[in-house]
Amino acid sequence: MKNKVLNTIKKYNLIQENDKIVIGVSGGPDSICLLHILNGLKEKLNFEIVVAHINHMIRKEAEEETQYVKNFCDKLGIKCYIKRIDVIDKSNKEKIGTEEAGRKARYDFFDEVLNIVNANKIATAHNENDNAETVLMNIFRGAGTSGLKGIEPIRDNKYIRPIIECERSEIEEYCRVNKLQPKIDKTNFENVYTRNKIRNVLIPEIKKEFNPNIIESLNKLSILSRQENNFIQKYAKNIMENELIVEKDLENLQQSRNEKQNNKICREQMQKEKIAKDKLQKEQMQKNQIEKEKIQRKQLQKEQISKEKTQNNKSIVLNLKKFNQLDDVIKNRIVLEAIQRVLGSTQGIEKIHVDDIVKLCSKNIGNKYLTPNKNIKVLVKDGNITFMLQ
Repeated sequence: MKNKVLNTIKKYNLIQENDKIVIGVSGGPDSICLLHILNGLKEKLNFEIVVAHINHMIRKEAEEETQYVKNFCDKLGIKCYIKRIDVIDKSNKEKIGTEEAGRKARYDFFDEVLNIVNANKIATAHNENDNAETVLMNIFRGAGTSGLKGIEPIRDNKYIRPIIECERSEIEEYCRVNKLQPKIDKTNFENVYTRNKIRNVLIPEIKKEFNPNIIESLNKLSILSRQENNFIQKYAKNIMENELIVEKDLENLQQSRNEKQNNKICREQMQKEKIAKDKLQKEQMQKNQIEKEKIQRKQLQKEQISKEKTQNNKSIVLNLKKFNQLDDVIKNRIVLEAIQRVLGSTQGIEKIHVDDIVKLCSKNIGNKYLTPNKNIKVLVKDGNITFMLQ
């Protein structure tokens, strides 16, 4: 299985030399397996790892799981960051479901640890079964091809899923063979949440009555949909760039140009210092140079992430008439691309939001506040569509 994970890492370019990765670890089989494998690969691939564990304070076993993760990390000599948060209280205060509150708490903490340790990536333990369940959930929600692509191996050049091509049965066997003794969350067997019902009821029934290889089939569908989705998105992006954009935020464009120039200078400086390093004879000077390059690579990676954020436009204006002449599939993708550029992410953007914007544009006038926290406004006026930050 270790080789399988290594192949996934190489196939999707998930990890580069000198990466520093925060691994989200709950103490269950998936995350413990991920941690154990990445710990075994870190020297070969030359990257660093730290662990982030969050205690949701829901179950009485949670404290025992927290102690297990701490002891496991201590045994491996890995720094472990732990946080306790009352997810039920968070759910009530923010008026969201406990699943969503837990997910939000986890990712907020992962980002917090990432900033504390100056890391550049976050690894989560999503696997083939998780992906299959996600595809089915998205089908039930009426998602298009963007939903059928499921869980991507890498997102935003930050979130990576190294065991996404491993089935849960393989993971459990790996834990057994290596005597890892992970903790089992008993709530995963309670058919209260939709995902649990799909995992424990629907998929076993499909395996029994229709297709014993349903997990594999759904993952094939996911890969094909991802390929088609990427093609359509690139096509839509090209149309937007060359035919629809009326106006961009000039300040951020200038920032982007400046950062590109700075990155170029930094790369040139690294190249010069590499040449100089080859001429150094003393061992101590070589060690110092290697350490310096390591720091610079990390800085370049952070600047790349920063560049992607600062490239986001505070507003973007599209030609309404030309937009309305496009096929609905392309309209949807252009809306998502515009949101990505303004907001920096399309996370939390549902199909209903995109559909509402397309309908708004067909009426040729109006405005729409997007996403629950109302951080984007879409304005249709004077023959243009304006996406702007609130």
